[in-house]
Amino acid sequence: MSNRNWTIFAMFLGMFSATVAMAQGKPARLTFDVASIRLHDPKMPSRDVRGIRPIPGGHGYTAVNITVKLMMSVIYKLPERQIKGGPDWIDRDCYDVEARVDGTYSLDDLHTMYQSLLEDRFGLKFHKEEKDGPKFVLTVEPTGVKMKANDTAQNQGTPMTPNGTGDITATRTSMPYFAWFLGQLLLQEGRPVVDHTGLTGFFDFRLRYQPPLPPGVSVESFPPEVQERPRLIEAMRDQLGLRLKPQNGPVEYFMIDNLNRPSPD
Repeated sequence: MSNRNWTIFAMFLGMFSATVAMAQGKPARLTFDVASIRLHDPKMPSRDVRGIRPIPGGHGYTAVNITVKLMMSVIYKLPERQIKGGPDWIDRDCYDVEARVDGTYSLDDLHTMYQSLLEDRFGLKFHKEEKDGPKFVLTVEPTGVKMKANDTAQNQGTPMTPNGTGDITATRTSMPYFAWFLGQLLLQEGRPVVDHTGLTGFFDFRLRYQPPLPPGVSVESFPPEVQERPRLIEAMRDQLGLRLKPQNGPVEYFMIDNLNRPSPD
């Protein structure tokens, strides 16, 4: 091989090696192996059932009678009121989704796959904006946290499990997820919950509280044992070592640029 040809071959080999290295360094896009999306039939026996949750064992995700806005709220951990724009059916039309993947995946990976599904099948595109507004800020009490750290490998279960009215068990729960959960509990307050705890790990805890009351509802509507519990903010302080304080400041919004009805399977 001549010097010139050897130089060309070496350049090609170098570019090929660099391309392979970049391909190996870039993680593969996580997607479900198969996904069925159907407009929910209100005449079906399951018309009163609503829910979105991971399939046990980490094999996928399922949704029944759920709007696209609620899907986004759960998958991106953002209250529905912070999702703006999109077609008028985004919070009206309900869908059934059955999405599966071979193997076992973590909850975070399943959420990433569902994000890919929203992009691929609904053509979802959005950008983020910050606007000043009222919010709750979640911080740690000066006395420190009272939750148990959980350093085990990620499981495929739901981080928050209800035990009844105003009784929640958390397993390997992150503070960003807990902040989203609190925001769902406090929807009537009109304030999102923003995590400012600085806690990057995962925690186990049980929280027993008197649920926030909607307008016109009396505390006497709760069972006696629930009536005796502290309100949510006091329960978090005493049982978890966390503080929830109302403030004004930047609030993140998802501004939808494009959303289509789902593509065929």
